[in-house]
Amino acid sequence: MTIRTLLGASYKDVICAARTDSVGHVVALLAERRIGCVPVVEDGKVLGIFSERDVLYGLAREGAQLLDRPVESVMTSPAVTIGLDTPIIAALSLMTTRRIRHLPVMADGQMVAFVSIGDLVKHRMDRIEAEADALRHYIQSA
Repeated sequence: MTIRTLLGASYKDVICAARTDSVGHVVALLAERRIGCVPVVEDGKVLGIFSERDVLYGLAREGAQLLDRPVESVMTSPAVTIGLDTPIIAALSLMTTRRIRHLPVMADGQMVAFVSIGDLVKHRMDRIEAEADALRHYIQSA
């Protein structure tokens, strides 16, 4: 099972930040959308990831003046990415190993989707439950 299969035929619009957006602006976006991070994108290319952790570490280091700085100065870069044909289990393994919670999905050098560890775990759980139901049904009907 691949990321392409998980995403299906349609991809959601991904909320992104520009490298020149202020940290304060992107923090407001995170709060408004109730999300934990955004990819920082320029011309479809992922420059980095800006997350709640980047905000916390930056505030601890610099204080409130961090909010006026461009997001590119505090984002995590380079971004770890995957392709559409990456197996879901490989993406989960990568996220666990690298201790990250989001991955930009790339096709032909452009970001086409953004997946979270929650998306992948939910998909795996749904598949496992469906297989268990099928086995129960098979055993009961035999």
